[in-house]
Amino acid sequence: MPRCPTAALACLPLIGLLTGAQATTFNAEALQRHENWQSAVLSLGEERHFRALEADSYSDTILSLNHTAGVCDLPWLEVRVDLDERQAADRAVNLVPADFRVDHETIHSGMAEFITERGDSGFYAQFYLPQQTLLMEEMRQGETLRLRFTLEEDERWFLTFTLNGADAAIARAERLCLAADGTP
Repeated sequence: MPRCPTAALACLPLIGLLTGAQATTFNAEALQRHENWQSAVLSLGEERHFRALEADSYSDTILSLNHTAGVCDLPWLEVRVDLDERQAADRAVNLVPADFRVDHETIHSGMAEFITERGDSGFYAQFYLPQQTLLMEEMRQGETLRLRFTLEEDERWFLTFTLNGADAAIARAERLCLAADGTP
């Protein structure tokens, strides 16, 4: 079972940019700061991902919204938490209810799958949300994103991320993805 983020790791934002859920090191290019958010192009061979991320709220946790060339209209949300040690195996650790809320807007309920990847020092939460498009719109206009994982009936884990700069970072990641696909 994952623990709450507490460890400090000075280079985590860079690690978070360079790795994905497949524990593969990508080349980070075109990194740009947007207040508390960043945007970047991640590449490995012909594979391209375009990421908007917030790594300022926690020293060991990154929230990212990711687009992939060829399927720019299917972005995915991910949280990475550093565990301070490399994982020995690829595995799905848990599937738990997760709720997102921007400011006082809609509560977006879905599921989070906790995944570890061999050789990676973190675990990933990948989200399945029925109204992700609406959540993304709210993120672009809001100030604060709250995330709640329900690990067990009486055990919850809360994270809060600033949305200061999210609109610009998300817009740039989308724009770069569409440009890579040749879409104006």
